[in-house]
Amino acid sequence: RFEWRKGQVPIRTRMTAGPQPDAQLPAFAGTVKKGDIPKEYRLQRFYTDADIAKHNSSHDCWVSFFGRVYDLTPLLAEYDGPLATPIIEAAGSDISFWFDEATGQPKTHVDPSTGLEEIYCPWGRYIHVPPQGPESGWATNFGTPWWDDRRYYIGLRSSSTRKVTIVNLLTKQKDTLEVPVEETVEEIKERYLVHNAHAGSYTWKRLGKPLNMEKTLEENGMKDET
Repeated sequence: RFEWRKGQVPIRTRMTAGPQPDAQLPAFAGTVKKGDIPKEYRLQRFYTDADIAKHNSSHDCWVSFFGRVYDLTPLLAEYDGPLATPIIEAAGSDISFWFDEATGQPKTHVDPSTGLEEIYCPWGRYIHVPPQGPESGWATNFGTPWWDDRRYYIGLRSSSTRKVTIVNLLTKQKDTLEVPVEETVEEIKERYLVHNAHAGSYTWKRLGKPLNMEKTLEENGMKDET
C-alpha cells in the first residue's frame, strides 16, 4: 500500500516512460464515418488482460498474440461480412493459438478432403486468409495482412499483474488497482488519474518515504503481497 500527499511536486529522475517505440494510435481510412471511430485513448507501454478485455466489439476491437497488443478497430471498419466474424468473436482476448510461434504466421494444416495445405482457422476463415479454391470476390490487393501490419500495434501485453492500494491521506479515499508489474509508479499514477484527476500534482509516498516515480513498485522495494 502507498499514499500520496497534496502540495508537493512528484520526484522524478528521468523522462517519463512513454509508449513502446513502434506503437501508434490506429489510423482510420477516409471512407470510415466519423461516428464509427471510437474515442481516442492514451497509448501505454503495457496492457493487462483486463485492459484488453474491455475492447470486445466490432467498433472497439483489441486482441493480443505472442505478448503484443493490436487494435483491429480500423480493420473492421473497412471490412464487413462473414470474414470479420471470427475477429469480432475474438475481440478482447488473446489469439496466440491462431498463429505459429516460430514464424508469427497463421498456423497451417492439411485439409483431409483435398490433401492440400491451408491456413488453420479454428473459428472460421477470417480477413486476409485466402479461400480454399478460386473465388471471384477474393481481392489480393490488400497489401500487408493485418497480422503483419505494424499500424495496428499499440503496445505489449503484461507478463503478469499485481494489485496495489492507493490511499489519499487528505480524504482517506482508498482505491485498489490491478497494474502490470512492468509499469513505473509514474505510469500507475496515469492509471489512477481516472479515480482522482488531481493526483498528478501530489507526492507519492510509502511509509512516509517519497517513491521514485520512474521505477517500478518492485524497484521501490515494494514486494508483491498479493
